[in-house]
Amino acid sequence: MAKQASIITLKGRVGRLSFYKTKDGYLAREKGGVEKSRIMNDPRFARTRENMQEFTDNANSSKLVKDALRPVISKVSDPRLGLRLNQQMMKVLKSDALSVRGERKVKNGNWDLLGGMELNIRASLSRTLLFDIRALDSPASWEVQIPTLLPSDEIAYPTGAEGFRIIATGVGLDFDAGTRSTVTVTTPILPVSAPAEAAVLSIDKSQLSGTHFLFVLSVEFYLTVNSTDYHMNNGDHNAGKIMTVSQA
Repeated sequence: MAKQASIITLKGRVGRLSFYKTKDGYLAREKGGVEKSRIMNDPRFARTRENMQEFTDNANSSKLVKDALRPVISKVSDPRLGLRLNQQMMKVLKSDALSVRGERKVKNGNWDLLGGMELNIRASLSRTLLFDIRALDSPASWEVQIPTLLPSDEIAYPTGAEGFRIIATGVGLDFDAGTRSTVTVTTPILPVSAPAEAAVLSIDKSQLSGTHFLFVLSVEFYLTVNSTDYHMNNGDHNAGKIMTVSQA
């Protein structure tokens, strides 16, 4: 590895040389590694090609799930969620018992492996909603029954929060077509200072299309300024969890 001694500091590529800055100054190195054409054709790189193919399927499938869950995860502050989801989806792919190595796909794996996944590792749903959560799954609907609540005792809300709402989200995915559908049902924003009446959040499954389904329960917190409700500045305390998974 070469160190640039000239007063001319470069960044980027010049021919086969790459120039870059580090804490030790400006360095240069020659382009190395195996040529792509060799990786794609040499029999000795068969395992590498298999890994690449499965990695691509996992990346595309994970993106489809993240896009479908965007209404939920956009409110959840967990910078490692994408990585955690990719890792869990890879476990689903590797559980594919139908395909040979290199051709395994998420759609053929054990979809149940996503069940119970927390969307915010720093604020689990079970430690935020402290009441018994009843999720009922039927061929026509997925619903959550929320009992009468005393928020001060049954919700671990953050300091400064004045309101909350609980959201049920249903997601349908078609990995072959690359399509998704999302249905969301929510309570109104409720004050943390008063009892909340019992409610039922119900997702109509006929509104979801696809072959693989996820059902998520989440909670968001709000503050009120001049009679207007605003999301709290960060989503550190917002929680969400994949409660139920199913396949067509």
